[in-house]
Amino acid sequence: MKDLERYSRQILFQPIGSGGQDKLLRSSAVIVGMGALGTVISNHLVRSGVGHVRIIDRDLVELSNLQRQTLYDEDDALENLPKVIAAEKKLRKINSEVKVEAIIADLTLDNAEDLLAGFDVIVDGTDNFMARYLINDVAVKHGIPWVYGGAVSSRGMFAAIKPGETPCYRCLFPSVPAGLGETCDSIGVLSPITDIIGSFEAVEAIKLLVGAESNPNLEQMDIWYNSFLQMDISQGRNPECPACVHHEYEFLDRSSHQQINYASLCGRNTIQINPRQKTKQDLEKLAVRLKNNGEVKGNPFLLRFMPDDEITMVIFQDGRVLVHGTNDTVKAKSYYTRYLGS
Repeated sequence: MKDLERYSRQILFQPIGSGGQDKLLRSSAVIVGMGALGTVISNHLVRSGVGHVRIIDRDLVELSNLQRQTLYDEDDALENLPKVIAAEKKLRKINSEVKVEAIIADLTLDNAEDLLAGFDVIVDGTDNFMARYLINDVAVKHGIPWVYGGAVSSRGMFAAIKPGETPCYRCLFPSVPAGLGETCDSIGVLSPITDIIGSFEAVEAIKLLVGAESNPNLEQMDIWYNSFLQMDISQGRNPECPACVHHEYEFLDRSSHQQINYASLCGRNTIQINPRQKTKQDLEKLAVRLKNNGEVKGNPFLLRFMPDDEITMVIFQDGRVLVHGTNDTVKAKSYYTRYLGS
């Protein structure tokens, strides 16, 4: 028998009530990414009584995470704990009645459907575009609502996506942005923005789970410069969307030009990351952005970026990257996402 006393203040909130609480207790959510957004989202969903919460992440806790990733502490960083393991321990202490399921994994086209299908809602705690397109393909294919969110610097945005009712992520952002994106590791991030966006994502997930009306807007904000923008996307479905109209799930298709190829170069302790869709990079601008994170050397054809003593990244004009110092594809992908975005 569930002890509903812990949810008494939430039950008193009329739009949820006892009926909504019962729905939450019988519902399931999967959170992709347990960084700054994911820790906030999971904290709220577990405290709210979502019956089954699966958390997915590939990385370890580092000292630099503690500024904004609210479930972790110095001991987690010293022990190099996987994020989902450290989060699982904390979340189970918060609410032992909720099933918290930790999955140490890199979300890819090989495992995305197995990890995400069957849940009542998917919540985005990721930090890169490719993962979101992959989530969107799974969500649309299986008819699962999901909540998109992103935050970097002092800026953030979020939206609720309901396949068949609202525009999907591919409608809103038809193509993977050209060039190498801004990341928290390259331009920084304020902890309040991740807390705010993660909290909004959690609210939208709860609305979806109790059957309430979700926010029809793509919400954008900059908390440093006090700017806020609401964009009504309710009529924004693309009549030619590959995903939600034509049911072409390119990010689940290994042969698609949208994929990024990861290859270990034999005998060189190097992973080559090679986007199939080539884009010309502005190496001068990229060098300026990366110089605060390590040593940067370059010429008109490539940059050599050394974020630490272990790894050297060679970035070519066409977007191809060599990650020297590892044969671990997941580790190389982590460095690529951390410093170069998608």
